[in-house]
Amino acid sequence: MRTMKGGFTVSVTTSSALKGAIQLGIGYTVGNLTSKPDRDVLMQDFYVVESVFLPSEGSNLTPAHHYPDFRFKTYAPLAFRYFRELFGIKPDDYLYSICNEPLIELSNPGASGSLFYLTSDDEFIIKTVQHKEAEFLQKLLPGYYMNLNQNPRTLLPKFYGLYCIQSGGVNIRLVVMNNVLPRSVKMNYKYDLKGSTYKRRASRKEREKACPVFKDLDFQDMHEGLYFDADTYNALMKTLQRDCLVLESFKIMDYSLLLAVHVLDQSPKEGGEPGQAVGDGKRPVAQRVLYSTAMESIQGDGKAAEAHTTDDTMGGIPAKSHKEEKLLIFLGIIDILQSYRFIKKLEHSWKALVYDGDSVSVHRPGFYANRFLKFMSTSVFRKTPTIRFSPSKRTRTSIPALKSSSQEILSSQKEEKEEERRQSLGGARSLASLDGQGRPAHDYQSSTHSCVVKTKST
Repeated sequence: MRTMKGGFTVSVTTSSALKGAIQLGIGYTVGNLTSKPDRDVLMQDFYVVESVFLPSEGSNLTPAHHYPDFRFKTYAPLAFRYFRELFGIKPDDYLYSICNEPLIELSNPGASGSLFYLTSDDEFIIKTVQHKEAEFLQKLLPGYYMNLNQNPRTLLPKFYGLYCIQSGGVNIRLVVMNNVLPRSVKMNYKYDLKGSTYKRRASRKEREKACPVFKDLDFQDMHEGLYFDADTYNALMKTLQRDCLVLESFKIMDYSLLLAVHVLDQSPKEGGEPGQAVGDGKRPVAQRVLYSTAMESIQGDGKAAEAHTTDDTMGGIPAKSHKEEKLLIFLGIIDILQSYRFIKKLEHSWKALVYDGDSVSVHRPGFYANRFLKFMSTSVFRKTPTIRFSPSKRTRTSIPALKSSSQEILSSQKEEKEEERRQSLGGARSLASLDGQGRPAHDYQSSTHSCVVKTKST
């Protein structure tokens, strides 16, 4: 049976045809771009669309191939060339990563219906996107350009190219992004977190997978937070706050934090997601793209980031569980191509009618960002408690502490005895004064007189 998905039929033949067309199209356009001189990016460059037709028999400009005829479009080629240069990606390296070996198809972790392809060197993810998402990214590019210039260290997706394949009257739009999860590291847990509680549990079907992607309520059930040292926690939260502020300014919402946990104290589990574990026995090579790892994305100091990005950590952020397990954390903000349009407003309205409006995933951007940050800073990420005194100091201060406490006890006992003595003296003085004056209060005098009379009569 042949069913349409993203423009190509989902079968082995057409899947390989799509991957081949992607490699052929990007190879041609990026190679052709090298002949254009370098210059500053202008505003009109964000809206340029270049198109080339690649027939299967070839042409004067394009090579022959064994795929169906297709047209390949490249959006804002000069702007994306600048983005790639900003992250230290040379044209030859970009082409080598994408075109040298077959792309690896990944299973879809979300409900968007997108197809995901990974380059064999773990550098890039190629994702199919909907027409509205591609259109929104085009509008976003000038602001995205400004943000990357101000701060290339970010957990936001890093976009390296936007393309479209047209074949048989169907458009397949593709975006090339950074890869957050290296295949060479076994991820013991993976989460898609939004900071919402409404239907935020992994389905039964998802749980049955070899490498399921859990959600917010699952995380709260399975973990009591992830603990970082103070500097790492502050850097991580500062990065998230800055990124959420950018997303809010663009009216972006419904994004997620893709969080993966590698437990260092455990041996890798058997099996796993296809394409995730490297089984050729070769030592993994760290990613070459600048600011591409989790640790590099949150560190403000380049030297500090380089010190943590080693073959042992693969750029993961060191952390601990509440059980003191040593962990490596890999993370990135995903699914940012959702603007708060009418359809989202409508979706939030009907969800709010049947559930708490503050708990649903789809919310206005400002509230969404605040709820997202609150959940991350309290339920997910926590600061390791610091002990401000050493054992040697405790030993030195124990004797004075005992002395001071014993002195307090002795002084309190002295005060009690002094108080008892005062009370006894005071009582004696009061009796003496009564005898001396012979004039107590009227009521007391009457009762005393009656007692005296009774005594005498007796």
